[in-house]
Amino acid sequence: MQAKTIFVAGHNGMVGSAIVRQLQKQPEVTVITRSRSELNLLDQSAVANFFESNDIDQVYLAAAKVGGIIANNTYPAEFIYENLMIQNNIIHSAHLAGVNDLLFLGSSCIYPKLAEQPMQESALLTGTLEPTNEPYAIAKIAGIKMCESYNRQYGRNYRSVMPTNLYGENDNFHPENSHVIPALLRRFHEAKLAGDDKVIAWGSGKPMREFLHVDDMAAASIHVMNLSNDVYNSNTQEMLSHINVGTGVDCTIRELVETVAKVVGFKGKIEFDTSKPDGAPRKLMDVSRLKSLGWQYEISLEGGLAQTYEWFLANQDNFRK
Repeated sequence: MQAKTIFVAGHNGMVGSAIVRQLQKQPEVTVITRSRSELNLLDQSAVANFFESNDIDQVYLAAAKVGGIIANNTYPAEFIYENLMIQNNIIHSAHLAGVNDLLFLGSSCIYPKLAEQPMQESALLTGTLEPTNEPYAIAKIAGIKMCESYNRQYGRNYRSVMPTNLYGENDNFHPENSHVIPALLRRFHEAKLAGDDKVIAWGSGKPMREFLHVDDMAAASIHVMNLSNDVYNSNTQEMLSHINVGTGVDCTIRELVETVAKVVGFKGKIEFDTSKPDGAPRKLMDVSRLKSLGWQYEISLEGGLAQTYEWFLANQDNFRK
């Protein structure tokens, strides 16, 4: 394997840290990272100077401003501004510095609110987005189109991957601001410690969701980055080049809740509060394009939840209020 210097932007996040862990296992790879205090990705001149000062072969663009529904609704200006600036600065500076290979990480929220299930890549820009995270989604769509535009005009090899719901090591277990899997793991863990006889879950438990372990996401990202141009170009289109990353398998929220309880070892009852909102009935990614490119997931939901719970137990002091 030819020696490569690889910059991972957003290396402290859940996905970025998983990519770094896997890249560091590869011989002949030098991984470059910069903390926020070392490199402000919102600063165009600082990012340009960074690329000019380092001989970089590949970039994984995993840096982003992220948050749940409340954060997206409360700070829409920050979500669209900061994400656009991070993407613009890194993609353009990488191009100016002659970096030919870049992978942009997006989100399944790029698809219309009422997209047909499972969601195919071709659903992009065919309908109205979910209003609560529209600014974030538009920034991610712009990132895809930036990569495609630099490919078309300058012959770059800038690719984009869109993950489904992710979970795993380095997830956010904050009691109010976390997503469904870390929230459930923490709630059942605390209920077990307290000796509670029941846990109440929001909604009916009927909606269906897809979940991918972050180590699988990292593996998929590295796989897509390193595909030959012939293979990649024969399975994508010039202006529809992004690739869904997921399992292609979903489960009901009830099944998820019951599996989390099993993994944690909670023995009490589970009740569903049907007065709470369910959200969309289903959100599933079509991953046939990714399979045609030679990759599919390996970590089962129960196995991934068990790994994540072990990591939570080892790091739970960091999550106390």
